[in-house]
Amino acid sequence: MPPSPPPTASAKTLLPHPPLPDYYQDEAEHARYLRRIFDATAADYDRIERVLAFGSGPWYRRDALRRAGLASGMDVLDVGIGTGLVAREALKLIGSGGRLVGVDPSPGMMGEIDLPGIELIAGRAEALPRPDTSCDFLSMGYALRHIGQVGAAFDEFFRVLRPGGTLLILEISKPDGAVGTALLKGYMRAIVPLIARVVARRRDTAELWRYYWDTIEACIPAEAVLGALRSAGFVDVQRQRQLGIFSEYIARRPAELGAPAGVDAASQ
Repeated sequence: MPPSPPPTASAKTLLPHPPLPDYYQDEAEHARYLRRIFDATAADYDRIERVLAFGSGPWYRRDALRRAGLASGMDVLDVGIGTGLVAREALKLIGSGGRLVGVDPSPGMMGEIDLPGIELIAGRAEALPRPDTSCDFLSMGYALRHIGQVGAAFDEFFRVLRPGGTLLILEISKPDGAVGTALLKGYMRAIVPLIARVVARRRDTAELWRYYWDTIEACIPAEAVLGALRSAGFVDVQRQRQLGIFSEYIARRPAELGAPAGVDAASQ
């Protein structure tokens, strides 16, 4: 597939999805809503995620990290670390010679993490509290839909990666076709919240998983994500899709200033 056309200046203020008035009215309220819902449901998150993924989450996340090139000894920044589900698998790949720093705006989510040897920092994707060129590999697992401005976050990702460093964004995307979308929507917006009401300890957990689907359904298309990555300066930008719904956005910071761009690919 040929590269997407260069994005316009609006890519810098691109939202991951339109406002969702069932949950919040504007971007200021959006940030407060996310802080509340994730802090309130953090204790249930891992339990419901296992239901959502039928227990397949750990091996998939580990394989995705490996496919993107994560290897022993690397310095990793995990943005939107949440309860540490991606970080746990990253630690297995980087080994004792590597280092992992996690950033998240939710103290409640980070309070559920029990991973020795990592550093946790409160912060947002659009203003990462990390030095320039401080990591070899940056991961973001299923949090793209929860940031404020896509372009601003991608600029920050580019800034903190070392030359030649790799970015991996994991997301859930709508399947192609109305039938597949309807099936996934029914599962995530009805069945998973129903299970959450039975097994969860927090009253807001069912609401979180309804919101989770609504952000997937409203999320910007893959082409917009790829275009915003290129606009931020990334090269070798590609999207790989697994099982029809798992999107892996992979990109690289050029090895040196002025280095020629790699061949872009967008696998659908």
